[in-house]
Amino acid sequence: MPFKVHPARKVQGSISFPGDKSIAHRAVIISAISEGPTIIRNFPFNQDCLATLNVFKALGVRVDMLEGGLVVRGNGLYGLKPPSKILFVEGSGTTIRLLSGLLSAQRFNSVLSGNKALSKRPMLRVTAPLRLMGADIRGISKLKDEYLPLKIKGSTLRPITYEPKIASAQVKSCILLAGLYARGKTRVIEKVKTRDHTERMLKTFKSKIKINGNKIYLQGGHELKSPGEIFIPGDISSASFFLVAALLVKDSDMILENVSINPTRAGIIKILLRMGANIRIDPLKTKNTNSFLEPVANIKVKFSRLKGTVVKENEIPALIDEIPIIMVAACFASGQTIIKRVNELRVKETDRVNSMVGNLRLMGASIYLKTRVNSKKERVEDLLINGGRVLRGAGLKSYGDHRSAMSLIIAGLAAQGETSIDEIGCVNKSFPEFFSYLKKVKIDR
Repeated sequence: MPFKVHPARKVQGSISFPGDKSIAHRAVIISAISEGPTIIRNFPFNQDCLATLNVFKALGVRVDMLEGGLVVRGNGLYGLKPPSKILFVEGSGTTIRLLSGLLSAQRFNSVLSGNKALSKRPMLRVTAPLRLMGADIRGISKLKDEYLPLKIKGSTLRPITYEPKIASAQVKSCILLAGLYARGKTRVIEKVKTRDHTERMLKTFKSKIKINGNKIYLQGGHELKSPGEIFIPGDISSASFFLVAALLVKDSDMILENVSINPTRAGIIKILLRMGANIRIDPLKTKNTNSFLEPVANIKVKFSRLKGTVVKENEIPALIDEIPIIMVAACFASGQTIIKRVNELRVKETDRVNSMVGNLRLMGASIYLKTRVNSKKERVEDLLINGGRVLRGAGLKSYGDHRSAMSLIIAGLAAQGETSIDEIGCVNKSFPEFFSYLKKVKIDR
């Protein structure tokens, strides 16, 4: 049955969010190859993070559940066990891309596979640099790229200096995890700074890593030491849906508690403030007693009359997951919003450009794509949104994409009339608590 969304009179209340999905993946991965047990607090039990947990259980790592989190009992850098079957990661792109680097350096062979949607996502961005390191990794070659499954023969890796062509934290993290096993210094040089959770986590686990601006240096061949305990701050991507809901629905005000404000992730805050949002950031003293130090804050937000802005190409890496909900905010803002170079949205769980543009047009939005050739002679796509139009409820499709589904639900709260969305089970991929939180803060007309 389609999920029905009715306009809200206001949204109000306080929410403390499950742990950041991106950080949680890395916490499990690095804990599993460190020496000693690691308690991970505020772990998000969504489909993607559970996929990562299940892979490491299959690799011989013991994981014990506890209230509000779990304990990962690390096997050390060389203590993973050969899997007895194909490692299936469901639909988690982060899991498969990060593990491709880690598994390439093991003393056993493995195969990584995923669901139908993940099997359509390009993997050459990680397999190519790994082969430069000496990895024996192969996907299915098709249309000048590679796709799942990935067949990996454990190899001795060598360090490289690599400048990713695509601004991707997954590519960077893949190379760094492989670099833990390479004798010598691995260097990653980014043109645009991407989310730095892997670097922060590796520092916490006493790796020999140095960061100098956009240059990262990692000395391989050294065991990692568990810090004992990690608290994962609330997911800014999950918080963004309620943040925008409070901005768009009149008379709303909310407090979003214990949210990560890592500057390589919190680009949405910067954009919304530029659009005139009434947002106040109250930084909190970190709950970690080690050098992990992910910045955390309470975010206070009130209904605001937004105006259009330009989201620049170099801002996209810090808010790539939040572009769908920014598109919704732009529809209600006065004036025009331009979001530059949205190409990467086409290779997520679904083609998010297609899903969001098509659905928002059904609601009455004025939104279209413009193709241009940039200074590097690359064809790129920009989104142009003419805001200020009244959006009306319509029959929409999620295309099985969690971020599209949640963004469209928020659009429905601020629109006129009833909105229906064909399938919402996809929300469990990243934020299974979404509907209980929505029920808690939504005040009906």
